[in-house]
Amino acid sequence: MLGQKLIALLIMLIPAALAVYGIKLMRDTFYLAFDPDYTGGSLLGQFLLGLLLFVVPVLFIGGFILHHDRKRNRVQARFRKRQNEEADEAKPPKK
Repeated sequence: MLGQKLIALLIMLIPAALAVYGIKLMRDTFYLAFDPDYTGGSLLGQFLLGLLLFVVPVLFIGGFILHHDRKRNRVQARFRKRQNEEADEAKPPKK
């Protein structure tokens, strides 16, 4: 049981670290845009990379938590799976 919890913690920490790095990239881009001594190229690529590194891990963590809570039936009725969705998952794929 302890091993499973440690693995779950690692699964959560890696995306969290990526999200923190994405925030850092966006912050650095914002401050470089107002720096009068900055003569580098376009900052749009760095900002978009930071935004991507922030949004994707946050969505992953949210999905992970939703999946975990659905398994333990701890979600509101609007987040529960419908009966037809569960039946579709149990069917074997068509050939």
